Amino acid sequence: MKSHIFRQYDIRGIVGEDLDPEVTEAVGRAFAIRVRKNDRPSSRTETPPIIVVGYDNRSTSPALAKGLIAGMRSAGVTVLDVGTVPTPVLYWSEVTLGARAGVQITGSHNPPEWNGIKLTYRGSSLYGDAIQDLLRSIQEPSHPEFTRKGFEKRVTVLDRYIDDIAGRFDLGRPMRVVVDCGNGTGSLVAVRLLEEIGVEVTPLFCESDPTFPNHHPDPTVDENLIDLIHTVQSGDYDLGIAFDGDADRIGAVDDRGRIIRGDILLLLFGLDLLKKRGPGQKLIFDVKCSQVLPELFEEAGGEPIMWQTGHSLIKKKMRETGALLAGELSGHIMISDDYLGFDDALYNACRLIEIVSHSERTLSDMISDFPEYSSTPEIRIDVTEDQKWAVVSEAEVYFKDKYDVIGVDGVRILFGDGWALLRASNTQPAIVARFEARSEGRLLEIRTEIAEWLTQAGVPFI
Repeated sequence: MKSHIFRQYDIRGIVGEDLDPEVTEAVGRAFAIRVRKNDRPSSRTETPPIIVVGYDNRSTSPALAKGLIAGMRSAGVTVLDVGTVPTPVLYWSEVTLGARAGVQITGSHNPPEWNGIKLTYRGSSLYGDAIQDLLRSIQEPSHPEFTRKGFEKRVTVLDRYIDDIAGRFDLGRPMRVVVDCGNGTGSLVAVRLLEEIGVEVTPLFCESDPTFPNHHPDPTVDENLIDLIHTVQSGDYDLGIAFDGDADRIGAVDDRGRIIRGDILLLLFGLDLLKKRGPGQKLIFDVKCSQVLPELFEEAGGEPIMWQTGHSLIKKKMRETGALLAGELSGHIMISDDYLGFDDALYNACRLIEIVSHSERTLSDMISDFPEYSSTPEIRIDVTEDQKWAVVSEAEVYFKDKYDVIGVDGVRILFGDGWALLRASNTQPAIVARFEARSEGRLLEIRTEIAEWLTQAGVPFI
């Protein structure tokens, strides 16, 4: 068992090298035992808990799921196999089928040779120490023997999911939308769902194909949106939507084909929430988001709360604060005012389309109201695992004597007319940097100041 595949937010590796059905069987057994232990009383005469299992459209996923289910059944739990579904459909199934936990086999936006495991318990994602506990449980087994093998049942859910989501929306006018599924698992649902709510859909790469022959299914990378942009610009469309490989992250372009980042989408949802629910609504956003988001949301009467990057951490903060909306720059967006509060890009696509359909303005006009800041994408600076934490800690000590600093996740240094972020990556030996300012010139000045300090700290950065 290779320990490096047990990461901060999931279990992930290259199939055949790191991950195989034997590994997933061990994970399935350890997770099922954890669920049983957490569900007191633990008498073996009690009805065993139900765990829902789904998997994405990668060619390796069915075999990995088979191993996972075998491990779970060996621990005596009941497994509901919902088959090939997007990750949010797995989350939806956990809630609607009355399950105690859910597991999705998915490589998300990783290359085709990769795959992974996302785990939830009572609607909350497992991450951090909980995932490491699973590894320790596998490496040092002291599990009870279960004399009764658990049951397995195949359940079909896609039609029910589409009916549920579609019934939540009512468009204000006809909408024409381009949808790019990137040949990922969203291909099984997206076009049907959007047509069900009344959208005229032009599909791009909405045929399920685990080799991803057209482009990589990651809408945060601009080059993956080229076909979507060109198609929207070539016709009279209201907007374009893109999904990542397992459809829990959303990307979008406006009617002019301009990319809308995840933080601006989150702001649009936030302003709509204030319009529907009134002032005082909370919005959780991660430290990588543009300053435009908290400024405009607060100005409109909301309460923006900056938090740590990572959809699991964001969702936990959402529950703690009672916020009805949360998300991050990466396109994970969670809405719970009239939905279930997890990252469902398919639901979010419908929500965005509905907002635009009830406005007399185009999406590009709506976004033109927002101030335009100059910013960089995320920049990864390769360092050692130990060095990444040390450098970020030193940065906080140094810069807080000169500027206001937010330290909820790394160090976000506030310059008044811009900001810089340095944070230790949760998944790689790297420091993640991002910069934003009110002008290109000021952006260069801020970036130069941080670069000079990093070089002095032994981390050359241009």
